[in-house]
Order: sequence, then structure tokens, then C-alpha cells
Amino acid sequence: MAADVKPAGKAGPRAGRGLLFALALLALVRLGSLPWYPLMDNTEARYAEIARRMLAMGDWVTPWFAEGVPFWGKPPLSFWATQVGYTVFGVGEWGARLPHYLLGVGVVWLAWSFARGTSQRAAWHTAALLAGSALFVVSSGAVMTDMAMTLGNTMVMVGFWRAWCAAEADPGAARGAGWLMVLGAAIGLLAKGPVSLVLWGLPLLGWVLLGGRLRRAWRSVAWLRGSLLVLALTLPWYLLAESRTPGFLQYFIVGEHWQRFITPGWTGDLYGSAHKFPRGSIWLFAAGAVLPWSLLLPLVAWRGLLGQGAKAPDAPASQTGETSFLLAWGLMPCLFFTTAGNVLWTYVLPGLPALALLAGRWTASRRRDRLAEGVLTFGLAGGAAITLGLLAAGQAGQRFEKLSAQALVQDFQRSAAPGETLYFVGSKPFSADFYAAGQARVLARLDALPAGQAAWVVLTAAEMAALPPEQRARLDHEAAHSGRVLARWR
Repeated sequence: MAADVKPAGKAGPRAGRGLLFALALLALVRLGSLPWYPLMDNTEARYAEIARRMLAMGDWVTPWFAEGVPFWGKPPLSFWATQVGYTVFGVGEWGARLPHYLLGVGVVWLAWSFARGTSQRAAWHTAALLAGSALFVVSSGAVMTDMAMTLGNTMVMVGFWRAWCAAEADPGAARGAGWLMVLGAAIGLLAKGPVSLVLWGLPLLGWVLLGGRLRRAWRSVAWLRGSLLVLALTLPWYLLAESRTPGFLQYFIVGEHWQRFITPGWTGDLYGSAHKFPRGSIWLFAAGAVLPWSLLLPLVAWRGLLGQGAKAPDAPASQTGETSFLLAWGLMPCLFFTTAGNVLWTYVLPGLPALALLAGRWTASRRRDRLAEGVLTFGLAGGAAITLGLLAAGQAGQRFEKLSAQALVQDFQRSAAPGETLYFVGSKPFSADFYAAGQARVLARLDALPAGQAAWVVLTAAEMAALPPEQRARLDHEAAHSGRVLARWR
């Protein structure tokens, strides 16, 4: 084995039972919460409806935004996962969200297995820090594309590290790690696109070049053969998608992967609007993404400064180069998006496993770890309690009705006669399409309704009050939810 890599054992004490119980509690609460609340506008409902539409059409190639309108914004892997969930569990919140929860479980397991080379305690601390971070709690189980990409990127980084460490001592293990890298790269390309290559390629390249590790890195991984395998797994879909809907590659590669991040307030988005924030906002998003740890872990550090939590003399040593490797991996999303004006907090997600690995190794190495374990246990239990509290408050206060059209569509379905149509005046939320199984329609204005046709309409209370008296007289008020009115047009 090369001189700059030291074998890491699995010595050291295990994590406390309280921590393991709190971690299991949070995982079960998040799992059990998946069907508790409706699919939210805009992201969740949009992606869930795209997958529902693909399943209904029997189309596993082109994501469809609306009837006759292809969705060029993302590759299909996340939609495929949701389609599998629908096929197994039915079209609904559970079927839509469970596949993404399982993707999150895969990310936590990879981080746990990486940290286990240091110690059992470091592995469980890492799992706690990752699973308990605010962004991860939200994203694991949300119908989005980000968790699939994060799984792919984590597979690449973990696979590279295993190949790096085993290249000379265990060539068989190194080859297996190479397969993990290939599969992870393919997942990233099919989940999010070329941006995934950047988020694992730049940290690897920087770590290798700045550390003078190029020759060993080249020997550790079969780069050329692996690249060809990745192309074989991904390029057919890209070419087929372009042949089915010409223009896809131009929009996706140039628009989504260049203009979206370089042009603040980019107006070329065909499916929504750009998110304009001051440059550098990604670092503030990162601080929020790792809550509550960005507030709680300084307590552990403060105790260490007082000499009450120094590193234990028998704490397992990390492998040489591991800290810089994890820093490059964990900070790359923030570094890469620092100059971007169009960012979301989910862009931080691919770096969270590495940040959790760094923090977990540190908390597990303290001589007196009761405070560290207590802080982690408190954070996990608090996360479970907050999740339950938010869900209960949302149900009791009807807050979810502001974020989803589920209640309006269900009222329509209970009251409408066969053949009657539901129209949304002005604009139609994605959740309306999902819960109405694609049967909801949109009207620019009320007088555009087909003559002589009984129908149901949704409009705001203010819009209803502003209608001419003769139109208002033809509306029978049936239900109201969060400022929107469901009425039958006679």
C-alpha cells in the first residue's frame, strides 16, 4: 500500500443506545409521514404528475410536462423511480414518495459504510448527522430529482476512495469499487445531467492534482473503460430523447446547464421561473441545510476549547489524505455555485454526505463523548418531534390547502356528475393535474366556458367578488379552501 495511505481499522467504542434509538425514531417518523400530506406545488406535484403522465402513456423515454409538451428540464431516472412506486403501491403520495425515501436510505448507508472504516461510533455519528440535517429530512421522501443525483455522486466518491485504498493491496476490491463508480456516474447523468459530472469530477480532479496523486489515481481506476461503460449506459437515452422530441439537447445542455447558472433571473426556463438570489447565497443555504447541527455542534467545539473534550489517545486515526478528500467533496457544491445567481438550497445536497463524514469522525474521536452523543441524540429526537409537529399543525390549521389543490379536487370528485369538467380560472396548479388524473382544465376567464355546458370552476374569492352580477348568479358556491372557491357553473 502506498505510503500516503494508512489502513484504518474498526476499533473504538460503539455509539450509545440512545443515539441509535433516536436515529431509528427519526427514520420511522419520516417514513410514516410520507402519505400524511398532499403533494405540494410546485416541485413535488409537478414531478409526480410528470411520472403519472408517463405511466399512463406507457412512455419510459420522454417526460411529459403537459399534453403534447415534453419536459426537457430533467432526465428521466427520478421519474422512472416514481413510476415504479406507482406500479407497486398505486398512484398517490405513498407511491410517489417512497422511492425517493429509499434513495435517501441508500445515501445514508454509503456514508455509514465509508465511516465504518474509522470506527463503529464514527459510522453511526455520520449516519445521525446526515439523516438529521434539515435538508436531508426534507429531501428524503420529497418527489424531486436531487436525491437520485446525490446517490449517484456518493457512489462515485465512495467508489473512488475504495479503489484508491485497495488498488495495490486488493485489486479485486478495487475493480468492484470501479463498478460502483460507473453505476454512480450513470445514475447522476440520468437523474440530473452533466452537472453531476462536475460535482464529483471537480473535487476528484482538485484533490488528485493539488496532492500530487495523479499517477496513483490513474492506476487505481480503469478510467477509459469506465467512461465507455458510462456512455453505454446513458448515451442511448439522450440520443433517443432527442430523436423523439428534437431540440431537447440544445435546451437541456445550453439552457439548463449554462444559462441557468450564469444568467441571474434567466428567462429561458420553459417550465417555471428562475430563482434570482445574490451571488454567494449558496453558503447561507448551506448553513440552513445542516440545521440543527450548525447550531448544536459549536457547543461540542466550545467544550473542546476548554479542554473537556480533547481527542482520545486511542481514537482511530483517519487515513492520510482523507480529510482533504472529504473537504473537496463536501464544499464543492458551495464553491461551484458561489458565483451563480440562480440557486436553490437543494444544490447543497450532494456535499452533505462528506460534511457528515467529517463531522462524524470528529465527534466520535472526543475523549469525553457524552456531550457529543447527547447533542446528536437531542438533534435527532428534536427533528422527529418537529416533523410530527409540523405535520399535525398543517393538518389542523389546513395549511396544506395553501400548497396543494388536493382538497378542491376531492370536493369536485365527490359532488360532480359524470362527464362534468373542472376548470381553474387564470392558472392551474400542478397538484390539480395530479389529483384530477390530468382531467382538470384551465380558463383564461370565466366567460370562455363552452356555451351550454355545465361545469365546475375554481377561482379566488377576490375574483369571484369582482365578477359581473349575471355571472356570479350562475355560480353555486360549493366549497372554499385557503382563499380559493369551488363553484358549479349553471
